[in-house]
Amino acid sequence: MALSNDVLPREVLRHGAYVCLTVPSGGRRALAAAAVPALADRLGFRSEFEAEGGHPSDAIAFLRRVDATPADIADGDLLAADVVVHVASASAEPVDAFCTEVAGLVAPVRPAVVGGVVRPTSYTGGAMHTFAYAHQVVQQPGPAMPNAFLLPMRKTAEWWAKDWMERHTYLLPRYDDAGRMRSEGHALAAAAGVSCLMRRTYKSPTEPAPEGSYDFVTYFECADADVATFHRVCASLRDVTRNPEWRFVREGPTWHGRRVRGWPELFA
Repeated sequence: MALSNDVLPREVLRHGAYVCLTVPSGGRRALAAAAVPALADRLGFRSEFEAEGGHPSDAIAFLRRVDATPADIADGDLLAADVVVHVASASAEPVDAFCTEVAGLVAPVRPAVVGGVVRPTSYTGGAMHTFAYAHQVVQQPGPAMPNAFLLPMRKTAEWWAKDWMERHTYLLPRYDDAGRMRSEGHALAAAAGVSCLMRRTYKSPTEPAPEGSYDFVTYFECADADVATFHRVCASLRDVTRNPEWRFVREGPTWHGRRVRGWPELFA
């Protein structure tokens, strides 16, 4: 019996975008002088750098490149980005306005934008919600969790052909008839990061995403002491013997940045 995916939540809780900029040689001073702070103020965005106890309702963050690693999907704009600016709001209008207007402020640099929407959790019952979220770390001030990792990805056509119940099984451990665990599934493979990695996921407004776009844009923040945990969790998720879900994942570049206080600090 085919199980309709129409039961999955479609409500949009939040809109977000990551604006990626590659700074041309000799262009740092001109970009630093761009009126991006005034634009952010006019649209009502508050800096995530000062956040305590979660994201501001209308948020902006400034991320300066550390490095980037290519993966399955070629994405030169993200791979080469020197600067990423994150904006988010419960309403699409300020996010769309920022992405449109910032392009004029930084011209001739051409911004590349990735992002999407936040929806209610899809496969999370009471026990799983407690497991995954009861001890979840929320966003902290920049000095406490200075590392930022941006990881966009697509799921294969085979994944999107599955109904929601089958997809749900990939979150959980799998056992043989004798009760021995055959694979951990997504939840256990990622468990080490729950208490130390702030995580955020934007989904494409349509599933699957249009050709050339990402289905999911995932983002993490952590303290310097927890960078190794971030990489260990990623390795666990990518190990298809531990997490069979990853057979259906195609990753874009992993971009690593440092959170800074404001726009001028991106170019210091």
